[in-house]
Amino acid sequence: MGRNLFILAGSLILFAFISCGVAYTNIAQQPGSPGDASLWRTMGLALFVIGLAVALAGILSSLFEQAERRAEEDRRAKRRR
Repeated sequence: MGRNLFILAGSLILFAFISCGVAYTNIAQQPGSPGDASLWRTMGLALFVIGLAVALAGILSSLFEQAERRAEEDRRAKRRR
């Protein structure tokens, strides 16, 4: 599960960088383009924050999975003794 969260976080952060890139280029100022530059910057910032939160969830998920795996190994080792 942690790997899926890392992939999702990476995708969100990539889209955040693309949104910020669109905001700072002339694409957002062209007539007929979707939205204005401040909308692109806001969307990029929101995607970046969500991506960081998902990455944190992935890190915590991996840590808990590792702790659970080690606890199970310890229980098996105690049963063998």
